[in-house]
Parts: sequence; C-alpha cells; structure tokens
Amino acid sequence: MIAGLHHLQLAIPEGGEDAARGFYAGVLGLTEVPKPAALRGRGGLWFEGPGLQLHLGVDHPFRPATKAHPGLRVDDLDAATCHLDAQGVSWRRDIDLPGLRRVYVDDPHGNRIELLELV
Repeated sequence: MIAGLHHLQLAIPEGGEDAARGFYAGVLGLTEVPKPAALRGRGGLWFEGPGLQLHLGVDHPFRPATKAHPGLRVDDLDAATCHLDAQGVSWRRDIDLPGLRRVYVDDPHGNRIELLELV
C-alpha cells in the first residue's frame, strides 16, 4: 500500500521563517523550494535535499517536536559535527544503535533533529 515517504513536516512559530531558513539552508545545506501558490499565504517554508523533502508549517499555538523527529542521514558524522561546531550549533551524542552512529541537534525553534551515519 505505501510506496514511499513523500515529505516530512515540522511546525515553526509564526514569523519563524528567517531563523528556520538560516538553519535548514544555511547550516544543514538543504535547498529552499517555492511552496505552491495556493499554500504561500499560510507561511512556512519547504526544503529539499538528496532523497528528502521537508516542509515547515506555521502552527498556532506552536509547540516544538522534542521527541518526534526526522532522522537525516549524513555520509560522515564526524565531519557533520565539526561543521556544526564551526557554525556554533550545539549537538548531543546519543547511544549508537546497530549499524548507526547518531547525534541530535535542535533547530532554532526547539524541534529535535537526528543526524545519523550508517556504519
């Protein structure tokens, strides 16, 4: 029945687009893509990267996702954490799982993001 994952959506607060843009495009390197005209008035942003689409939608009232999170795969977790350090972005290591090394980082609005490397 399910053919694949089309996108993942996270919430941001009203007016949070610039901070989100700085993190998702500026730090994580995702590409911002235009939202369809019919949805632009709702606020928020859409991004894409290799094999992924991430939608950020304005939510009233806003509450960050501190448990539920996207797991974004990186090729080199050590290089990714060095990049985060250079950008002044805090991260925290989590327990590695079989076949995975991983860390967590919070976006500017408190949404938890997992960065993981397949090993």
